[in-house]
Amino acid sequence: MNNQIHEECGVFGIYSHQKTDVAYRTYHALFALQHRGQESCGIVVNDNGVFSHHKDLGLVPEVFGHNNLEKLGDGNIAVGHVRYSTTGKSNRTNAQPLVVRHVKGPMAIAHNGNLINAHKLREKYELKGAIFHSTNDTEVISYAITEQRLIQPSIEKAVEKAVGELEGAFSLVIMSPQKLIAVRDPNGFRPLCMGKCSDGSIVFASETCALDSVGAEFIRDLDAGEIVVADGDGIRSIRTHCGKKGTICVFEYVYFARPDSVIQGCSVHKARLKAGELLWKEHPVEADVVIGVPDSGLDAALGFSHASGIPYGVGFVKNRYIGRTFIQPTQAQRTNAVRIKLNVVKDVVRDKRVVLIDDSIVRGTTCARIVNLLREAGAKEIHMRISCPPFINQCYFGTDIDSKENLIACKLTLPEICREVGADSLGYLSVDGVKSIAEGADCDFCVGCFTGNYPVAVPDVMPKDKFEYKIGE
Repeated sequence: MNNQIHEECGVFGIYSHQKTDVAYRTYHALFALQHRGQESCGIVVNDNGVFSHHKDLGLVPEVFGHNNLEKLGDGNIAVGHVRYSTTGKSNRTNAQPLVVRHVKGPMAIAHNGNLINAHKLREKYELKGAIFHSTNDTEVISYAITEQRLIQPSIEKAVEKAVGELEGAFSLVIMSPQKLIAVRDPNGFRPLCMGKCSDGSIVFASETCALDSVGAEFIRDLDAGEIVVADGDGIRSIRTHCGKKGTICVFEYVYFARPDSVIQGCSVHKARLKAGELLWKEHPVEADVVIGVPDSGLDAALGFSHASGIPYGVGFVKNRYIGRTFIQPTQAQRTNAVRIKLNVVKDVVRDKRVVLIDDSIVRGTTCARIVNLLREAGAKEIHMRISCPPFINQCYFGTDIDSKENLIACKLTLPEICREVGADSLGYLSVDGVKSIAEGADCDFCVGCFTGNYPVAVPDVMPKDKFEYKIGE
């Protein structure tokens, strides 16, 4: 498990009534969603029923140069995906979107989330003779839809029936030769919104920042359980699986989403400011400066500063040119990697009592290194404040928290964690506090990783490599 929390991916889809530059627009959208996944990415373009696609490991600008985008060509529908794996190893086979070709025609699918019954469904399809090429949930979803497509009169009807078999988190964009379909699971764990471009094109995206990147006007968020179809007849909604009030992952507001996005009617930036304000109310402290760990800690630090009256300072400069391909071959290099990614602005912290705001503590090792950097820069005191509660449980719905044994809060008490990371004091935002940061959001929140109480029944064990078989098994 990494020292930082990661979310599985981001999705984007566009439908146009005429042939246009859907590949380039999807590229721009994926660039805006890059924060949601840096392992791999892909785009599929539909030109009159002919699918062209390209995907690979790497960041969006690494995978898609001008030549690759030109080869994809223009079309009237496209879907795109950026990935960070929570299920399935990091390799090109697991990159999305997934393209499936069957007797009723081709289909492309991109998925954000994690199924909790994927293993059971995969076993069912394998016993029917299905052969799987990847180790991710998306291929299981594609089989569920394909099985229904063979007996249903339309792709949307097949999707409607297949959704009834899926359990867990899934925000999907699905492309057929004639249609673009967006789906949000009945609990609404992951975000999905809809927008419209000036030329009439309809777009779906994990976050509103992707709509902004292609000049699309936000229309609305999809409801939990909703299926929206865009085709030559316009837009229509299928609400067979609607009814529950959504329980979106609260960590979307704390960490995952970009601060310029709006999710369920609430600005992510404002939610993080609110988290900082509540941290001050719950854990006040006398100090000289408030700083945040880039990037998701910055807005919370600003909120803490506003509420407390303690001046806000830029305590770190982040190296923007280090992606997930940055390699540290030895333990000594891994230990010092934080120095490459973050550098302290010494004049801001020297001889100061510092409040350090971060979004979370996972193992505590990265946190301890950051605190040590501040000590070396001359900080007199370091008071750490975390804008979410302690992680004490596994996430089953697409967040890379897959083992209690790696969570520091499962092994140490709060005073012990404080000593372990080297801070003078430590305070976490309460569960009630984190549930109240998204003021005006039209949904409830999943806080299972903080409380152990999930919106749906979860399996006893679900390892990240649930589809990785050893020889002889």
